[in-house]
Order: sequence, then structure tokens, then C-alpha cells
Amino acid sequence: MQIEVSNPGSHPVKRSVRRRQFPITAAYVFTDYRAQGQTIPAVIVDIMSPPGPKPLSLFNLYVALSRSSGRDTIRLQRDFEDRPFLQQHNDELLAEDEKLEKLDRETKEWWANMRARAREGAHATN
Repeated sequence: MQIEVSNPGSHPVKRSVRRRQFPITAAYVFTDYRAQGQTIPAVIVDIMSPPGPKPLSLFNLYVALSRSSGRDTIRLQRDFEDRPFLQQHNDELLAEDEKLEKLDRETKEWWANMRARAREGAHATN
């Protein structure tokens, strides 16, 4: 955009001014780690693999793509590679999930037994 400016003094001089403006929109950005557990009203997701040897994991992709409140409030910033979506789950994470599920079942059974014993004890004293 070019604007002509003149000086209204005793010796008028016309100057040409060239101005550049870059289209900028204010935004707030954070990582998938920071976004965990949040529901964000409107989301623009960049799921391109970062530079370096460590690719995105399925966990990274899940967190990034599940933060919006629905399909109408999420947009992808650019095209992406399919490769991260086709990888296998990490065996160590699967084993940890199974361990936690087992502990959950055992804890529920333990509490159910404790409640049953407490009821039996209450009935025996009455």
C-alpha cells in the first residue's frame, strides 16, 4: 500500500510512504502435554511430525485431536502424513494399562469383601 503525504509548510514537499502489514491474528498456543484434561471451545491442530528423530506417538495424536468439544469446533492447520496413525501401540504402555486394570479389579474386590465383612460384623452384634 502506498500513500502520498504532503508537507503544508512554506515549501510543500510530497513524500511517498510505503507501508507493509502482515496479516496477524492473536492466538494462544500450547503443547499436547499442556492440553491434557482440558476441553477447549475452538481448536486448530497441527499434527505434522516435529523436526528431529522422535515422531508423534498415538498418545500425542489422541490428546491433540480430542481437546475440542466436537467435530464442528476443530480444524486441522495443514495436511499431514498418515504414518503416525498407522503405528503400533507401545508394548510397555499396553502392559502398564493391563497392570492398572488388574489393580483396579483387585481393589474393587477388596473393598467389596471389606463391606461384606462389616455387614456380617454388624449383623452378628445385633
